[in-house]
Amino acid sequence: MKVYLKIFFEMGKVRISLPVALSALAGFALYSGELNGQGWWMAMGVFLMSCGSGAMNHWQERKTDALMPRTKLRPIPSGKVSSLQGALVVLLYLASGSLVLVFTNPPIALILSWLTLFFYNLVYTPLKKVSAFAVIPGSMVGALPPVIGWTAAGGEPFAETILIVGTFFFIGQIPHFWLLLMLFGDQYKLAGLPSLNSIFSEVQIKRVTYTWILTTVASALLVLFFVFSNRILLFLLLGYSVYLLISLTRSVLFQKDFKVRPAFFKLNFLYLFMMLFLIADSLLR
Repeated sequence: MKVYLKIFFEMGKVRISLPVALSALAGFALYSGELNGQGWWMAMGVFLMSCGSGAMNHWQERKTDALMPRTKLRPIPSGKVSSLQGALVVLLYLASGSLVLVFTNPPIALILSWLTLFFYNLVYTPLKKVSAFAVIPGSMVGALPPVIGWTAAGGEPFAETILIVGTFFFIGQIPHFWLLLMLFGDQYKLAGLPSLNSIFSEVQIKRVTYTWILTTVASALLVLFFVFSNRILLFLLLGYSVYLLISLTRSVLFQKDFKVRPAFFKLNFLYLFMMLFLIADSLLR
């Protein structure tokens, strides 16, 4: 049983789906100013839908996954589950997530959840086979979860506040992916996938990624000064943003060996802090 649960969670990309649900919860708290039962059910539904999207990605990329050392041990290419069993996992996640959202939240939450799945599985995943820049439209996957929470709580989807927050998470997806590319770009070549490594040199990729990191920090500042109301939280996150900027600037411009993995984790901490601080700021208003 433990083995099957491990496979089930791995296919659902739980480590990715949890932050997705957290960002949706941040959007809910941002509008409602509280975390009530509806908000937690919304987060659960978004989590299950995200798991379904992740499992669908496993199923969609089962052949290319078998060609890359990083992914060849995933459940389907490794033979732990069959293609049919993988498809059943997808259906189970999506059906349960849809039911949770249908019975606990307004219809807009389910509609936007399916729109997120559309961008990840029907735009980004097929497009990455033909373009090294698939991550740009695919980054809608990061922007939509906070909007799901915001609208589930009763907010308008195009309200200025949630658009600023969504923009931050949209922009942040791009350097997140390209830092991964610097770690595993050669494996994309093994699978026959286009990557920036075949277009730009390593130095150029580093500079382009750094530019997107600067843009991410700039969009974080917009959230800080136009959304946050608690000054303590604002200055704490501002301090981390400045630290991130100085640290990565020094790594990119003044060090020969750019440490990609530490930069990746530092950037992800910015996203995590942003989610948690948005929730805290909303509850303390």
